[in-house]
Amino acid sequence: MSTIYGTSTSAFYERSLMDLTALRKQAEETQAEMSTGQRLQRSSDDPVAASRLRRLARAETIDKIDGAAADRATSDLTLTDGALTQFSTFVTRLQELSTQAATGTLSDTQRAGIGQEVAQIRANLVALANTRDGSGRALFGGEASGDAYSINGAGVTQYEGTATAGTVSLGDGQTVARGITGPEFLDFTSGGTPRNLLGVVKDLADALQTGTGGAAAASAALSVLGDGLASITTAQTVVGSRLNWIDLNTERRITLSELRTEEQTKVGGNDLTESIARLQNTMLVLEASQASFSKLANLSLFDQLR
Repeated sequence: MSTIYGTSTSAFYERSLMDLTALRKQAEETQAEMSTGQRLQRSSDDPVAASRLRRLARAETIDKIDGAAADRATSDLTLTDGALTQFSTFVTRLQELSTQAATGTLSDTQRAGIGQEVAQIRANLVALANTRDGSGRALFGGEASGDAYSINGAGVTQYEGTATAGTVSLGDGQTVARGITGPEFLDFTSGGTPRNLLGVVKDLADALQTGTGGAAAASAALSVLGDGLASITTAQTVVGSRLNWIDLNTERRITLSELRTEEQTKVGGNDLTESIARLQNTMLVLEASQASFSKLANLSLFDQLR
């Protein structure tokens, strides 16, 4: 009989220990939920909900990547807009100088002086055309790694970039070009003839400095410069529309992110009030169980059965 009594006593202790351990584990899990704000500590707690949370997490990760790309595109396009504004300022100054040089009362020496300023502006335009973006690439060179424009032995500028600027993803299949290439605004048509702004300014500077047909060249340049300025303005409009497109997609991403956060809270989040009540109830049961175990373990019958 002592064997039976011993086994019964051992079983009592084991069962009680298992019950107390389960209660402590339940309390610890509830405390973990309260500290993390998540009711799912393991995928096995709710496989369906855990799968949904993983999909939401992946979507959030992709959204961050798209957001970073949109920020880079915004930076590049903002730089582009600023550079185009400088181009407009230079062309406006060239129009003023051309108007002065076209005046018949000026001497060739005076026109040569104006031609020197025109030549300096042309050098500034070339430098501006080779502006670099935040990553060090030519802002107006498309995907080229070097300068957008080079100057050959004859002093003529040549485009060295790619045909188009790169595009970036804005999410959900939406993309935007990160900039514009030099030919998209420096090459234009004036009076039915293809023109290049850098070439036009070089020819004007040469004509004024050499004194060969300076007044006539200045007068003819006015309409061409006007068309060049219009081309720059059109490019600024394009850049502005792309920035607006990025803003619209950014708002969409923010809205979707908020919806995902709300869904994550519904699927995997815990109700703090409910968790507190559950923890209090578990601790109450645990304390009562511990007290009952202690009282039963100390009964004289158990002492005799040992």
